[in-house]
Amino acid sequence: MARRCAISGKGPLSAYNVSHANNRTKRRQLPNLRTLRVTLEDGTTAKIKVAASELRTMKKKAAQASVAN
Repeated sequence: MARRCAISGKGPLSAYNVSHANNRTKRRQLPNLRTLRVTLEDGTTAKIKVAASELRTMKKKAAQASVAN
């Protein structure tokens, strides 16, 4: 399975490791993914991978929705 967020679509980026001598070697910057268990409409559960930044955003919007109601 790909290292990609199911909600935002965030995936790996490419960058350089740079030493003090300014030598550059390629590296990958992977997203901070968390596995969530989600209940679907038909009652079954599925596991999805979500970025930690998206989890923070979802919790923030849920809190704002509960205050607004």
